[in-house]
Amino acid sequence: MIELSLVGIGTGHPDHITRQGERALNAADLILIPRKGEGKADLADVRLAICSAVVTTHARIAFFDMPLREGADTDYAAAVERWHDAIAEVWQASIAAHLPGGGRLAMLVWGDPSLYDSTLRIAARLARRIALRTSVVPGITALQALTAAHAIPLNTINGPVTITTGRRLQAGGWPAGADTVAVLLDGRCAFRGLDPTGLSIWWGAYLGLPQQLLRHGALAELAGPIAQLRETARQAHGWIMDTYLLRRTPLPA
Repeated sequence: MIELSLVGIGTGHPDHITRQGERALNAADLILIPRKGEGKADLADVRLAICSAVVTTHARIAFFDMPLREGADTDYAAAVERWHDAIAEVWQASIAAHLPGGGRLAMLVWGDPSLYDSTLRIAARLARRIALRTSVVPGITALQALTAAHAIPLNTINGPVTITTGRRLQAGGWPAGADTVAVLLDGRCAFRGLDPTGLSIWWGAYLGLPQQLLRHGALAELAGPIAQLRETARQAHGWIMDTYLLRRTPLPA
């Protein structure tokens, strides 16, 4: 039996680990860390820095190479399904190599495993292949880190919040009836395709880390500069994780 703990690590700062998360990492026999290619080596380094800061036991650390997802010209849903199958196969091979007799395995998950993350879906695939019991240690979400960094509430008074992805925002535009829209996983800056009239944006990247970037203001004024800043930062660091909040403000009478 493999006891798998999925530990939310917020946006990558060691202080985002909860006490429960620390206990889960220290109880593990093995911590698996993905490698996503040379251009994204810093992502593995962030996970290693977290382990260095909070793991005080002799838990072993092993790496695995994350399979690449197919290009954007393929059917998205089908490509993701095949990608998840490939990741589950790599997990299984890593477990066979490093925990052949079973034991406690921990994996560090950006943000929280419950919000726009597929680690739980991949674990469910793995459970159909091997004896696996999964537990989740919740972490700080990107939305919590974003609103804290800007010192704003997530919602307006009695107002709803729509949480979506950049892909859906680009395909469907502003969600009908929405007051506040929180957007995750937007590598294409979908906000540039919206009518900016009356929209404000709160954007953040590398939240909580030394290289944190924040911008807030009218979308009409910031759409271009944010897209440019995002690309510059991505090239400088080899990776970027960002999110943003859009809010419709009343037009002056």
